[in-house]
Amino acid sequence: MAGTAAVLVALVACAPMVPSAPAQLQQSVGPAKTIEVQLPAAVPVHLSTGYARTLPAQSRWRLSGRVPQGDVYQPVGAVFSIEGRQVHEAYLVVQKDVLVGFYLPAESRFSPLEPTINLPKGVFP
Repeated sequence: MAGTAAVLVALVACAPMVPSAPAQLQQSVGPAKTIEVQLPAAVPVHLSTGYARTLPAQSRWRLSGRVPQGDVYQPVGAVFSIEGRQVHEAYLVVQKDVLVGFYLPAESRFSPLEPTINLPKGVFP
């Protein structure tokens, strides 16, 4: 049993950190806009940490503000997270129909997504 625990600790210790840099969120002016994302299927997201997440079909996102890398969308009625050595609550950062990364609200940081993901045209204004 102790051997299994040691292996698990070693695996977690080997997980890469989520890359990120400081980012100042500029809040949206006026009432927040709720966007209904109408994806025909879930969108898989593969992170540089080796973990994967999925943007659920029919998920809703609210425009929360902007960082230099793009518009920041917070999930409505759900929590979205990304994972590396730790799990981080994450909002989408979208620029011209491209998911370019994530805003980590608890840390006020931006985490780039490489490669970026093209989203259906017009889903995020």
